[in-house]
Amino acid sequence: MKIERFEEVVAWKRARELTLSVYSLFRGCKDFSFKNQIERASVSIMNNIAEGFERQTNKELKNFLYISKGSCGEVRSMLCLAYEFKYLTKENFSKLENLSIEISKILAGFIKTL
Repeated sequence: MKIERFEEVVAWKRARELTLSVYSLFRGCKDFSFKNQIERASVSIMNNIAEGFERQTNKELKNFLYISKGSCGEVRSMLCLAYEFKYLTKENFSKLENLSIEISKILAGFIKTL
C-alpha cells in the first residue's frame, strides 16, 4: 500500500497524539519558557514528517525524518525535566515517555526503509 498523504504516516499520527497531550498537560504551566520549548519540540516532530513527505524525494524525506527523531529526543529530555520539576505526575510522564520512544522507533524503521 502506497502512502498518499503525510496524514497516513503512522509516525505522524502518533506525533500528533503526543503534541495534543503535551499541549493539554502543560496548559496550566506557569514556566512559560519551558512550556514553549516542549510544545515547539513536539510540534517539530509532526511538522518535519509532513514537510519531508511533501518534498516528494526519499533523500529529503529521510533528512526531515532525522530532524523529527532529534526533536523526539528533545521532547523526551524535557519530559525528564518536567517530571523532576514536578510539572508531570509519574503516570503522565510514563505515558508521554513511552509514546515518544515509540515514535522514535517508528521513525528509525521508516528511515531504514528509505
